[in-house]
This record gives sequence, structure tokens and C-alpha cells, in this order.
Amino acid sequence: MNKVFVDTNLFLRYLTNDLPEQAAHLENLIERSNRGELRLVANSMVFAEIVWTLQSFYQYPKDKIDEIVSAIVASEAFEIEERDILLQALEDFHSLNIDFVDAYIASWMQKRRLDKIATLNKKDFKRIPGLSIVNLE
Repeated sequence: MNKVFVDTNLFLRYLTNDLPEQAAHLENLIERSNRGELRLVANSMVFAEIVWTLQSFYQYPKDKIDEIVSAIVASEAFEIEERDILLQALEDFHSLNIDFVDAYIASWMQKRRLDKIATLNKKDFKRIPGLSIVNLE
């Protein structure tokens, strides 16, 4: 199967539809993937960039980001590394009101049964159930 990595910019055009002619490119790739002509691949860095851009540049609220990005991550049209970690991170990003990258780190840790973190960012990590912050003194 021919695998094709999908870069962040295609996802953003598709999700925002601010440039419909460019949004159509990803729609075409998804159709080709659904027909079995190719397999679309993305990784967690792409989704971190998507979340950051939708939140900072497009000013999307967290619930909308969670909804639309979760739909893509869950889609069988894409082969996505660490899909389960990304879905959990999106849920925590929205429900715990924390930064997406911190939510991803916590989900990644929990998947590996790590429950202690050394960090200076106590604001977000203290909101995550099951994680404890190591005393740095």
C-alpha cells in the first residue's frame, strides 16, 4: 500500500475551509484512502500543531477543537501513531482545561504507567488525576 504523510497545512485548510480550493485536496486524498488507493499517515506533532493553530490563530474554543480534531484522529481514513494517546489528550485538553501538549505528555506517561513528573508547570499537571509532581527541592 502506498503511504502518504499528510502535513498540518492540509488538515488546517480542510478544518477551517478558509480556502475551499485547498480544502478539497484533503477531501480528495480521503476519498482515495477510502477506495484503498493509498494510506494516509500523520503523527502527534501534526496534531499538536493543528490544535495550537486552531486555538491561537483561529481562536477556536476548546470544545470545538476537541470535537473536530477527535473526529479526524478517530477516522479510519488515517494511520495515526498513538491514536489512543491523542484521543485521551484531546479529551483532557478540553475537560481539564489544560494545554494540549501537557495533556499529551500526561496521556503518554499514563500509557507507560508513569505517575510522577518533574516540572515547573504545576498549573496544568496538578489537574491531571493520577499524576503527582515531584518536589524539586
